[in-house]
Amino acid sequence: MKVVILAGGLGTRISEESHLKPKPMIEIGGKPILWHIMKIYAHQGFTDFIICLGYKGFVVKEYFEHYFLHESDVTFDFRGGERTVTTIHRHQAEPWRVTLVDTGLDTMTGGRLKRAAPYLEDETFMLTYGDGVADIDLQQLLLHHRTHGKLATVTAVQPVGRFGSLALGADHSVATFAEKPRGDGHWVSGGFFVLEPGALERIDGDEMMLEKEPLERLASEGQLMAYQHAGYWQSMDTMRDRALLEEQWRSGNAPWRIWGS
Repeated sequence: MKVVILAGGLGTRISEESHLKPKPMIEIGGKPILWHIMKIYAHQGFTDFIICLGYKGFVVKEYFEHYFLHESDVTFDFRGGERTVTTIHRHQAEPWRVTLVDTGLDTMTGGRLKRAAPYLEDETFMLTYGDGVADIDLQQLLLHHRTHGKLATVTAVQPVGRFGSLALGADHSVATFAEKPRGDGHWVSGGFFVLEPGALERIDGDEMMLEKEPLERLASEGQLMAYQHAGYWQSMDTMRDRALLEEQWRSGNAPWRIWGS
């Protein structure tokens, strides 16, 4: 099954780093967050990726062009003059298949997905954003999708809240107080979609955001279902988020690292 990753946005809220590279290439623990997302999928058996590029897409292309070399022990023998002998001794490169698709600089999320359609082979596929990690059970997500038989499944998550939550009594007394409850009491879209090819018919062009007309239309038609993930989920929208992910990785307590050491 193919996995589409949206990796073409500008990342304006993390511009301290995204002015040099696309947001999915910002590193956590010395590896792009895109690599972390791909590891989550690959560890659970999904290794065929389609990455939708836009802003500074050449950075992603160059990363994968040299990926095998960068993950290897290598000897360069220059003693033959103009003829260089390269010997690969050991490598840690994953057995992934990666298709990189230029989807336009200003294309919206729905438009990027639509442009990737020729590579999807008219089959069920997975989709997520290039800036969010989770300890999600993807096989259970897929099973849930196949069980209900609808066109689309979105993973619903409850991120760590940013504020304390109050329940007020009629006399303005505080009935309950919870410090930063998960999701501030709400479920939100966490990406990690499963989609049928028919869902693409709701996308008209480059200017269409996936999160607006396409998903709203699917919901109104009763074709959008939720998979509730109560475990770990974290997006990297800001430098504060990046610092949190980096601290979790360096501490050895990165919940999304389901693949082990």
